[in-house]
Amino acid sequence: MAKVCEICGKKPITGNNVSHAHNKTRAVWNPNLQKVRGVQNGVVRAMKVCTRCIRAEKVQKAI
Repeated sequence: MAKVCEICGKKPITGNNVSHAHNKTRAVWNPNLQKVRGVQNGVVRAMKVCTRCIRAEKVQKAI
């Protein structure tokens, strides 16, 4: 399953870890995704949502 937020589309970003000696190694920073049971189009389903969307209440949680 993809590491993408189903609400905002946030996905992993890439770059370099840079040491004090200026050595560069590739790095990946993943979004903080959580599995949440939410309501989407009137249907309760499990979604992968980032914590920022959960805090902003962009997801309506199922009761």
